[in-house]
Amino acid sequence: MKTEQFKKKLEAEKAKLESEMGTVGRKNLAVPGDWEAVPSEIGTESDLADQADVVMSRESNSAILADLEARYDTVMEALSRIEKKTYGKCEVCGEKIEEARLEADPTATTCVEHL
Repeated sequence: MKTEQFKKKLEAEKAKLESEMGTVGRKNLAVPGDWEAVPSEIGTESDLADQADVVMSRESNSAILADLEARYDTVMEALSRIEKKTYGKCEVCGEKIEEARLEADPTATTCVEHL
């Protein structure tokens, strides 16, 4: 298996996700490994409509960030499996995950039979 090749793909995906998360959020210093959404524009809006826009922006960014974080977590788990030497093994049957499946989704945890 081309584990090193998959590791490079996963690391590239990790960097891309971190970059994307940085556009809608910031690292939560109170909770290591967590991110928090920020509105697109931050200021001291005196107009109620402007305040509502900031709230809507934060909510939208929260939804985007949640999706990005979920994908980020799967990438981190896959990288962890590489380190533990369990990468590419089906979590259900223990057999090798098909290389074509890993090419399509390097974070896959099961073989095609156990989708």
